[in-house]
Amino acid sequence: MSSRELSVLFVSLCSGTAQEVQTENVTVAEGGVAEITCRLHQYDGSIVVIQNPARQTLFFNGTRALKDERFQLEEFSPRRVRIRLSDARLEDEGGYFCQLYTEDTHHQIATLTVLVAPENPVVEVREQAVEGGEVELSCLVPRSRPAAVLRWYRDRKELKGVSSGQENGKVWSVASTVRFRVDRKDDGGIVICEAQNQALPSGHSKQTQYVLDVQYSPTARIHASQAVVREGDTLVLTCAVTGNPRPNQIRWNRGNESLPERAEALGETLTLPGLVSADNGTYTCEAANKHGHARALYVLVVYDPGAVVEAQTSVPYAIVGGILALLVFLIICVLVGMVWCSVRQKGSYLTHEASGLDEQGEAREAFLNGSDGHKRKEEFFI
Repeated sequence: MSSRELSVLFVSLCSGTAQEVQTENVTVAEGGVAEITCRLHQYDGSIVVIQNPARQTLFFNGTRALKDERFQLEEFSPRRVRIRLSDARLEDEGGYFCQLYTEDTHHQIATLTVLVAPENPVVEVREQAVEGGEVELSCLVPRSRPAAVLRWYRDRKELKGVSSGQENGKVWSVASTVRFRVDRKDDGGIVICEAQNQALPSGHSKQTQYVLDVQYSPTARIHASQAVVREGDTLVLTCAVTGNPRPNQIRWNRGNESLPERAEALGETLTLPGLVSADNGTYTCEAANKHGHARALYVLVVYDPGAVVEAQTSVPYAIVGGILALLVFLIICVLVGMVWCSVRQKGSYLTHEASGLDEQGEAREAFLNGSDGHKRKEEFFI
């Protein structure tokens, strides 16, 4: 495709007020198609010559003069001469002469401008990115005209880069660099370098996506094939490992003991068939890369149905024993309270009896000292 920018220039080329030749300036993208037009006014059949910027004659009164098949005569009429240029190149750029030979030779120049669209940018990383550090990316467009404008984007947000350019003949080489801090979550993220200039259609750009490669220390986590394991079951433990570079070796251990002879350790998985209570213990998986190491733990407890039933039946006995102990304690407390109350009541009764005896003694003494001196019967109530 080509983009055309028309700039019309009117020139009076002969005596009088009539304009005899009119040209249109043309802008085209490299590889595109350009049309060069000479408009004629009051044409009387005079000779018309079209020449290229090197002043080589392309067409003489409608007849091809230069054997360059990229130039084709599209129209030759008393009002207009139009030629078509295919696959426009930078060397085609310049002024094309429309000459009208009358009594005086008059000419007008149609300027052809060739733009160069940027190619897809080349994005490179300066050095390997590591978690917690900075990464520096460079973006290069070696050829464009005019100089391409480079922009950086990450997560749909523009990053501020530093650009520089160098002119090489008619074209520009443009570069841009950007720096930012990275973490493990940035691994696999996308950074885009975008190039734009006027040679591209409006709203279009050339983009290159760069996938971030951030190295970081590993992590490990153990997943069990089942939550409850019983004697005789087969348990599969999987060590889920992350890391960049990815750890290529995983080691399985069981505390200070060796793995059961039946155990099968194969990379990220550890298979324990025919479980027994002797397999109980803390199992670990370990992974490492050049940035660090990681370890995960799994505590294995094999479910023994007999032991569980015994434990469950022992629970009611303990509860009943506790209740009985509490009842015995309450009964003892009640008995102690009753004895204490009875002792207090008996002491008070004896005291009143003694008081009654004292009164009876006084009455007896008064009776015995009576005047008639008769013997009287004495009765004591105890």
